[in-house]
Amino acid sequence: MIRRGNLSDVELLQNIGRKTFDDAFGNTCTKEDMRGVLELYFNTAQVESELRDDTDNFFFFEEDGIAKGYMRINAKHPFPLDSFQDRKSIELVRLYVLKEFHGVGVANALMEFALDYAREQKFDMVYLSVWEYNFRARGFYEKHGFTNTGVENDFPLGSTPQTDFWFVRELY
Repeated sequence: MIRRGNLSDVELLQNIGRKTFDDAFGNTCTKEDMRGVLELYFNTAQVESELRDDTDNFFFFEEDGIAKGYMRINAKHPFPLDSFQDRKSIELVRLYVLKEFHGVGVANALMEFALDYAREQKFDMVYLSVWEYNFRARGFYEKHGFTNTGVENDFPLGSTPQTDFWFVRELY
C-alpha cells in the first residue's frame, strides 16, 4: 500500500531517509560529510517543516506494517533548464527503497504512483536529478521512460564534490 506521509511520520521519515541515503551514498564521501548531509536533510525541524507543507508530497510504501520505501515529489522549483520552461513540471526529489527490499517491486510501485500522481495533477513532465555514477538508478529511470538530458547538476555531499544529471519524462 502507498500512503501519503503526514506529521505523525517525522520519525519514520528520518529513519528511512537516513538509512536509504547512507546506503546509497555512504561510500561516496567522508563519514563526516555524510553525517552533515543527513543532519541537514533529516533533522527534526526540517522534516516537520516538509511534512507540514501541503505542496511537499511524501509517500510511503508499506506492507504488513513495514515501511519498505518512500518518495518525495513536488513542484516547488521550476525545471532549471531553459528549454523546458514552458512545461508544467514536477520534480521527483527522492525515491528510495530499503536495500533488503530491492528487486521486489517496491521501486516500480512508487514510480508508477509518482507518474500517476503527476498526471492527475495535470503536469506535463516529471524531472529528477541522479548521480552520474548511480548506474542502477539511471537504468531504473530509463526503464520508466526518463531521458538523460546530459546536463550536469552539481550536488556536493558536504565538501565532497559530486555531479548529477537531469533526467526528464514527458507525460503526454
